Amino acid sequence: MSKGDAIDPKGLIFEAYRIEGIGEGECRSIFLDWALSAPAGGDMQALIGALLARHGGDAPDHPMTAVLRAGLDEAAAPRRRGGWRGRDRGEG
Repeated sequence: MSKGDAIDPKGLIFEAYRIEGIGEGECRSIFLDWALSAPAGGDMQALIGALLARHGGDAPDHPMTAVLRAGLDEAAAPRRRGGWRGRDRGEG
């Protein structure tokens, strides 16, 4: 796999797996940068799952694998809308 494709356009996740001694905090920062550059409206759950399939099997104990798993769990969790939209029940 070379860096820079539809799943990891900047090669951020690819490079994170190549950095020796990288910590979980650094991986979270890289993941956030990746997520912010992901295509708008993209299926984050599918993208993260593809990254895990690509890298996680070869490096199950890598901190980026743990970050990707946590991201996958968050992407799958339903969210309540905040602000007035979360409180608006159509009454009034």
